[in-house]
Amino acid sequence: MLLSEEERVKNKERVLLVGIIKEPSQRWEKKESMEELQSLTETAGGDVIEKIIQIKREPDPATLIGSGKVMEVKKVCEQLKIDLIIFDDLLSPVQRRNLQERIGRRVIDRRALILDIFAIHARTSEAKYQVELAQLEYNLSQLTGAGEELSRLGGGIGTRGPGEKKLEVDRRRIKKRISILKKKLKEIEKNRKIQRKNREGIFRISLAGYTNAGKSTLINRLCGANIYVSSIMFATLDPFTREFYIKNGIKVLITDTVGFIRNLPLELVASFRATLSEIIEADLVLHVVDITRDDVEDTIESV
Repeated sequence: MLLSEEERVKNKERVLLVGIIKEPSQRWEKKESMEELQSLTETAGGDVIEKIIQIKREPDPATLIGSGKVMEVKKVCEQLKIDLIIFDDLLSPVQRRNLQERIGRRVIDRRALILDIFAIHARTSEAKYQVELAQLEYNLSQLTGAGEELSRLGGGIGTRGPGEKKLEVDRRRIKKRISILKKKLKEIEKNRKIQRKNREGIFRISLAGYTNAGKSTLINRLCGANIYVSSIMFATLDPFTREFYIKNGIKVLITDTVGFIRNLPLELVASFRATLSEIIEADLVLHVVDITRDDVEDTIESV
């Protein structure tokens, strides 16, 4: 049964976004980053209720934002009935745990949010393997004590994806699963190399760019393809290759690839090596840029 718009809004997690800067001059740059974080949160199905930017010259090693700000955030969460707090800045396992215990709400960072979005959009076996590998490596890094269960993270944004049923496994079993996934991805990479060998002699173009820059739209227009296009972030996770003819009937191959973003989790960069190899092996990398963005130079630098 389809949910009404009112029911969908009601079921959304109420989210508070938190960012930290060292000095007031960084406020504008942070504001853009927080707006992007809001778009990511909405892509994951969250409802952003409030944003907080704190100026703090030295991050607090225990909570990032300091005990005074923690109490302020706790009051905001109680007043606005917040379900989830998402930090724009990366949190250490200790910081995340301390914040959750002191505020009484689930806490994740930008890295976990991006992993969650990738989990939502993973459709092929390769994408699912890659996302699960990234999630497990991230989850492994979040274990701060012997026997601590990852299930303490609870449900909702930041806990979904192929790895969600494995959240209670210990370090040993996580490492074993990581090893299996790496072997499966190696096999996929072997098959990719064979496919690339069959394409030798054909000029290859890879589209690269920031997420939502218009790569899929461009390849659809050039090749008459029907690749899924959406305004949501990271709609494309798997590379799509299509034939394209230039002057004098010369055939080239053009490939759409996964988009980049600020502070892309290193776990995803590593696990998507097979996908990113399409860029490495290309004869020409075409950087697609959305010039309508206010932060266009920053997106270029990120890519």
